[in-house]
Amino acid sequence: MKKYILDLTVTENVRLHTNYALLKLTSSSLLPEMLPGQFAEIRVDGSPSTFLRRPISINYVDKQRNEVWFLIQLVGDGTRRLGEAKPGDVINVVLPLGNSFTMPEKPSDKLLLVGGGVGTAPMLYLGGQLAKNGSKPTFLLGARSDKDLLQLEEFAAYGEVYTTTEDGSHGEKGYVTQHSILSKVDFEQIYTCGPKPMMMAVAKYAKSKDISCEVSLENMMACGIGACLCCVENTTEGHLCVCKEGPVFNINKLLWQI
Repeated sequence: MKKYILDLTVTENVRLHTNYALLKLTSSSLLPEMLPGQFAEIRVDGSPSTFLRRPISINYVDKQRNEVWFLIQLVGDGTRRLGEAKPGDVINVVLPLGNSFTMPEKPSDKLLLVGGGVGTAPMLYLGGQLAKNGSKPTFLLGARSDKDLLQLEEFAAYGEVYTTTEDGSHGEKGYVTQHSILSKVDFEQIYTCGPKPMMMAVAKYAKSKDISCEVSLENMMACGIGACLCCVENTTEGHLCVCKEGPVFNINKLLWQI
């Protein structure tokens, strides 16, 4: 897909949590097509310690409002600067980057979308597109506590939502791979994004049940176009750049010890 360098205008910046902000951007012209699983490289202005763009997953695309959403975890000076952006501010982005999740050939109600932490971000846009195509996705979202579970109402608009928290403050206590829904439904396809240990656990579960599974990797990225080689992942096809050949991979292509 063609990539664009765009100056986008902030329409809203919502602080969802002490450590998370939802940044909504628009353009005076029609935004380009973006697919679930793709990401953007966002330039951070005004930060003396931030020299590289920040890779952020596309959280949602609101075509009616001509907006693209980014769920940002505020972990360093760069992301915290983005979290301080105000309506009317202009932010430079490169998008859409990377590949996308594979859409099922026919509508299904046996699709499981698993997200952990800020890895829930691409699951919202994916769930919306699956629902639009006639599927009924099931969401399984994991976090440390109820305060770290984000956008639950938005997810509920597209399918059933199940949660786990490590402290038991919301949903079932434990990790996503321990949720009871996994023993109640025979899923046909799993999509997941989040911390690598979580994704590996989900991939191991999928492999044990012979379920097709795609993961969205979050390797450290700098350029976003496959030039700097800092995000390479070892695969059955050799070392591939996650930013260009991914971030979405079928688990059968990864050399994970699961």
